[in-house]
Amino acid sequence: MADRIFGWVAKGAALLTLGLLLAILASLTVSAWPAISKYGLSFLVNSTWDPVQEEFGGLVMIYGTVFTSFIALLIAVPVSFGIALFLTELSPAWLKRPLGTAVELLAAVPSIVYGMWGLLVFGPVLATYVQQPLQSLFADVPYLGAFVSGPPVGIGILSAGIILAIMIIPFISAVMRDVFEVTPPLLKESAYGLGATTWEVVSKVVLPYTKTGVIGGIMLGLGRAIGETMAVTFVIGNFNQLDSVSLFQAANSITSALANEFAEAGEGLHQASLMYLGLVLFFITFVILSLSKVLLLQLRKGEGEKT
Repeated sequence: MADRIFGWVAKGAALLTLGLLLAILASLTVSAWPAISKYGLSFLVNSTWDPVQEEFGGLVMIYGTVFTSFIALLIAVPVSFGIALFLTELSPAWLKRPLGTAVELLAAVPSIVYGMWGLLVFGPVLATYVQQPLQSLFADVPYLGAFVSGPPVGIGILSAGIILAIMIIPFISAVMRDVFEVTPPLLKESAYGLGATTWEVVSKVVLPYTKTGVIGGIMLGLGRAIGETMAVTFVIGNFNQLDSVSLFQAANSITSALANEFAEAGEGLHQASLMYLGLVLFFITFVILSLSKVLLLQLRKGEGEKT
């Protein structure tokens, strides 16, 4: 009887999770239906966001969300890999625990603190020591000059991406370190005994053995970056137009738009459009997770073909 009760409870927990997911999807769809029925899929490619004229498009927010998350991953994944590699393979014993604890403590810092630090400290440093020198260097260079154009105020897409990278590094590096440590020591010692270098051991033994956990850690960090609100709101600029392709261009994200406008949005098309943005964010997350599953299946398929 105890085993049956335990089985029912476990099954109920799984079904509850699935039910909550479907309920969230249904409530978002119902709330966003006025905007869906009016704009359809054109909402995704329209960059106009004008509550006064009740004309709404989510392209700017979608672009800001995807691009800042991409920048964050581009920075965070190599850094996290280096941290995990150092802690598991290269760090002396006396440094491993304090350094690992220090990295994990970064995850406990509230996001609003990152946002204030980014706005008041990091933004001016980025504008003075990065954007202005790059503008002087590439001012007359075609295409490259456009990527660094804009007023040097220290807020924009690049600033938001770097802050997000700092925020997700503890999550990705902690997962990578844990999965690296579960690699059987016998495999690594055998590789070292055959004369392999540290990099060869990591790339040929550790990574193939732990690839599922590594990809899972990266997806965890990506989910954290996509869903972040307050830190991005402080540093992205909250500008609902796309005037250029500059990395320093002020923009907006789905989460910051919801945080800034939802409390003041009246019932009707404005509120429905914000819910539509929430639905789009839901599907972006779903697509990313689905792609990660496909990637893992392809890796397993490749292993089967090799054997």
